[in-house]
Amino acid sequence: MTYSQRAKQIFEEEIEELHKLGATIDSNFDKAIDLIQNCRGKLVVMGIGKTGIIGHKIASSLASTGTPAVFVNAAEAVHGDLGIVNGKDIVLLVSNSGSSSEILNVIEPVRKLGCSIIAMTGDISSRLAKESDVVVSIHVDKEACPLGLAPTTSTTATVLMGDALMICLMEKNHFKAENFAVYHPGGALGRQLLGKVKNLMTTNIPRVMVDASFKELVHEMSDKHLGMTMVYDEKKCIGIITDGDLRRAIQKYDDLHIVARDIMTPSYKHIHKDALLSDALAIMDRYNITTLAVTEKPDTEEIIGIISIHHIIDFN
Repeated sequence: MTYSQRAKQIFEEEIEELHKLGATIDSNFDKAIDLIQNCRGKLVVMGIGKTGIIGHKIASSLASTGTPAVFVNAAEAVHGDLGIVNGKDIVLLVSNSGSSSEILNVIEPVRKLGCSIIAMTGDISSRLAKESDVVVSIHVDKEACPLGLAPTTSTTATVLMGDALMICLMEKNHFKAENFAVYHPGGALGRQLLGKVKNLMTTNIPRVMVDASFKELVHEMSDKHLGMTMVYDEKKCIGIITDGDLRRAIQKYDDLHIVARDIMTPSYKHIHKDALLSDALAIMDRYNITTLAVTEKPDTEEIIGIISIHHIIDFN
């Protein structure tokens, strides 16, 4: 067997175990989500060794997506770092075995502080599990390591469960891309969303005259690849037609000898060129649309470009 074949085998073994773990997720996961979402303080994630590294990743991912979270090394916790914890917090203890002494040593002091405890463990019969309020299982039957010693599949399972936790909390908290920009002002996406509309808009505006035929509409929208076109009466923009309008027209009219005026929407959403991209994204999200007309100034309707959601999220 070549090393590439062995690598594929390892992938398959870990994926199989992850599928089995996924099938066991139950109402305890829901309880964990509700507990964290209703927390009046922050989520304090604790771990040791490799699970500590993963715990740090979980805390960082949660904090960057709207759930206040910090990581505390369990070994350091009992030597002063518990000072970061208060009674309003919830503590997530991550331990595959559920019997690590460093993890077990923090249970009593955390309880004295008045915190609820969520255990993320591979052994739901462990002491950690028994002394926690909610238990999220990360149990796998076997490691990918041929000796069964090095944490492999179990650490992958822990990362994946942390990701599931983060994504579910994002959705429960209605966390949007514009919120992401606020938490990531130094990252590529943050810089992009905190940039100006004029930096990403296209000036190649799809446009048809008010008496344009159905065929002309289709051609213009296909050529400009924005799924919409503005409708003009001489030099003034008087409406918009989207690909949704075209689909509805096909369903409504037996005879497609119609013109732009017949199916256009007179009103359209717009934003001025100096607005933030995060503001444009917020408007699109609010009205469930994918494009905005861009104006020269906030108080004018002179269209100088179009900003699309694809302009914002496509960084390739």
